[in-house]
Amino acid sequence: MDNTASRTKQTSQQAKRFAIGMTLPTLAVLLVMTAYPLISTFLYSFTDYNYLKGADRAEFVLFKNYISLLENGYFRQAIWNTVRFTFLAVVLELGFGLVLAIFVNSLGRGKKIMRTLLLLPYLLPAVTVALSWRMLFSSNYGIINQFLQSLGLPVYNWFMDTDTAFGTILLIDVWQNVPFVFLLLYAALQSVPAGQYEAACIDGAGFLQRFWYVTVPNIKSSLALCALLRTIDTFRLFEKVNVLTGGGPAGTTSTITQFLYNYGIKSLDFGFGSAGAIVMTLLILLLSSLYIRRAIR
Repeated sequence: MDNTASRTKQTSQQAKRFAIGMTLPTLAVLLVMTAYPLISTFLYSFTDYNYLKGADRAEFVLFKNYISLLENGYFRQAIWNTVRFTFLAVVLELGFGLVLAIFVNSLGRGKKIMRTLLLLPYLLPAVTVALSWRMLFSSNYGIINQFLQSLGLPVYNWFMDTDTAFGTILLIDVWQNVPFVFLLLYAALQSVPAGQYEAACIDGAGFLQRFWYVTVPNIKSSLALCALLRTIDTFRLFEKVNVLTGGGPAGTTSTITQFLYNYGIKSLDFGFGSAGAIVMTLLILLLSSLYIRRAIR
């Protein structure tokens, strides 16, 4: 018995050492790729570090960069645009993704074909999507304006008009990312017990009642996960805005990342840009904590 217990203990210790040994390289990479840049960004945010001067000549200015950010009207507008865009995009993507997931799940045939077709937009790079839609919405040769003109409807300069630029980018982002939400929710629907639907049907529940009292409770955690992932990703929106509008017209499509690119990276003012990055990180953490708290409840 003593020998058996000793061998069991030794095997357990070897398994722990093996697990630690396999985990250490990953932790080292995470520390180098995540922790170090984050700490450096935090420290630089309190300096006047400019790339042309060099890091050795940077001086601590304490909260000057943060005060300049809060006093900057373009930055406040970028925050508002980002929060508004994120809220609208996440709501629309969750709504359309859930509808598509329920529809495809209800199909008797063609599920594989539909899944493949629906996932195609998400597989494309963001820059490719932006360039493709820029051609479609072109004010000179775009198919959309030509179609509207053929119907006798007014045409627009979609990306340079303050009334249409924000909504157009929102449409493009929703079009590309709905498949991601669809895929996660479709997978979640596979785990809903069929017996619950059968019991609801026997009790006389209609489609909406089955959806609200059976489907939603079973995929609630997946909905929260989708909302969390899409919020984090959408809050970092950059490629589409940079390619299509550059933050214009008149700052109506400027996001936090676009603002930091224009006033931090382009001007090589890394101290100011680092302060903006820290503010953006804190906002993402705040929104993420709200989602996580709701998911736990």
